[in-house]
Amino acid sequence: MQLRTYLLIDQMQPQYGALTGKTMQGEIPVEGMAEIYIETAPASDIYRVMDIALKTMDVRAGALAVEREYGSLEIHSRHQEVVKVAGQQALEVLGLTENDRLKPEILSSLLISNVDPFQAQLINKTAFGGLLLAGQTLCVLEVMPAAYIVLAANEAEKAANITLVNYTPRGRSGRLYFSGSDAEVRQARDAAIKAIEALPGRTK
Repeated sequence: MQLRTYLLIDQMQPQYGALTGKTMQGEIPVEGMAEIYIETAPASDIYRVMDIALKTMDVRAGALAVEREYGSLEIHSRHQEVVKVAGQQALEVLGLTENDRLKPEILSSLLISNVDPFQAQLINKTAFGGLLLAGQTLCVLEVMPAAYIVLAANEAEKAANITLVNYTPRGRSGRLYFSGSDAEVRQARDAAIKAIEALPGRTK
């Protein structure tokens, strides 16, 4: 089994928690909770990871996705230590450690200043979070593997007064959209990139 992603969110921020809860098909998390994302290849191995995690500690399952190449899960709890133990126990049983995960890579970091109203409306059409307004600055981050984009979203919100517009954590790469004043968006972008680049892991 290949561990593609192993990621702890220490405390879900208000916008991030609301957006995550809106898109989860399982037990809904709320702000303030801690969560872990795990992604594996082959995809079906994620069933075993979920089984171990749920039987180890009292955690809640928010997502379980099995796609063509990758399988992913999300578990959460109000207690950070509980999700950490559940995740670590799953890795231990499988003979893995956090450092066996793939190190995330920033594929793209795009800033658009003074967003045109027509572009804003097109982006809002497919977004699940806050509204992108004309004249704001928009940041689009793309990260691989995809699930690491949730860390970028949570850390961006911690760092500055921005609006989380949307994020997509599955597939080959993940994308994050957030907006606000130019200065706030740049501050949030730098914090998100710093958090992603600080995660250790293997490069192949």
